Amino acid sequence: MVYLWAILAFGGLVVLLSLVLIIAEKVLINYGICKLDINVGEKPLEVDGGQTLLQSLFANQIFIPSACGGKGSCGHCKIVVTEGGGPLLPTETPYLTRKEQKSNVRLACQVKVREDIYVRIPSDLLSVKMFTSTVSISETMTYDIKLIRLKIDGDEKISQRPGQYIQIQAPSPDGPVFRAYSISSPTYEDDSVEMMVRLVPGGIGSTFLHELNVGDEVIFTGPYGEFYLNDDPETEIICVGGGCGLAPMKNIIFSIYDKWPDRSCWLFFGCRGTGDIFYLKEFKELAKKHPNLHVVYALSEPEEGADWSGETGFVHLPVDKMLEPDLERQAFLCGPPLMIEAVTRVLEDKGIASDDIFYDKF
Repeated sequence: MVYLWAILAFGGLVVLLSLVLIIAEKVLINYGICKLDINVGEKPLEVDGGQTLLQSLFANQIFIPSACGGKGSCGHCKIVVTEGGGPLLPTETPYLTRKEQKSNVRLACQVKVREDIYVRIPSDLLSVKMFTSTVSISETMTYDIKLIRLKIDGDEKISQRPGQYIQIQAPSPDGPVFRAYSISSPTYEDDSVEMMVRLVPGGIGSTFLHELNVGDEVIFTGPYGEFYLNDDPETEIICVGGGCGLAPMKNIIFSIYDKWPDRSCWLFFGCRGTGDIFYLKEFKELAKKHPNLHVVYALSEPEEGADWSGETGFVHLPVDKMLEPDLERQAFLCGPPLMIEAVTRVLEDKGIASDDIFYDKF
């Protein structure tokens, strides 16, 4: 018992000292106005010193991806700090590769602005906007997936590439947080965005979205993402998804056939059972109009006696069985990590270069 009290006392002292240091920095240290230079003069700013880099950018309508709300637990807010960021912190190293550390990549939520600071941010992120929107559709797709469409308020438009995502602002006990969701609506729909949201038990973002009603207001930022669709119509597109990983695939496929009606594309989608199937009818209807679209759903755990004559087993198996090797291709994958790893091995065996395989794990 004595040891327990000693440990508790020591822990309390550490917490107290930490609070004192935080308060002292805010009250006693005034860093004044600091220069924040983005991309060598492309966007010079003046900001209040003492904030994190992420807070300073957000205050100036520059939205860096951050799923954890700046708590340093997601590792998404990576940008290059060329000067003025101070030493790399222990809270950053778990999220940065050695190559990133040598290239001055930092977590914007951990870097404090204490002096003039110089950063490099991808141009795409400088065009990210904050939108207010209204729920126009909230439709049940399966027992745990909803399709939610957000109509952007006013005359604002969103310009997105196939496969990108947005970040929804959701309430939490610690204040507003942002959660990322793929855009399932095609690129030619610029006045709204659509998502396919799986309900995660206890999930802040998915619970918020599943409880929304038509007419409710939602704030989001976007678009984000590094998917780049090859514009050469002779390059065959391979889309592989699992669960809510169908969302970016729908965006990619409908965008493709709006621009290239004869382009070759394969969709492989993995489900557990027949209760997890959704959007199959819509893809089959699209395939009737565009014969070069091949739609393959696979059930990994089909129910006994289920009315299913399609593929069975994990989704990488029909990918391996149906794709011929050594064609000019680009692939987009979205789903669980094990699925991504298995499908990637198959695609590389088929001759697709790793640089032509884009993926999003969740």
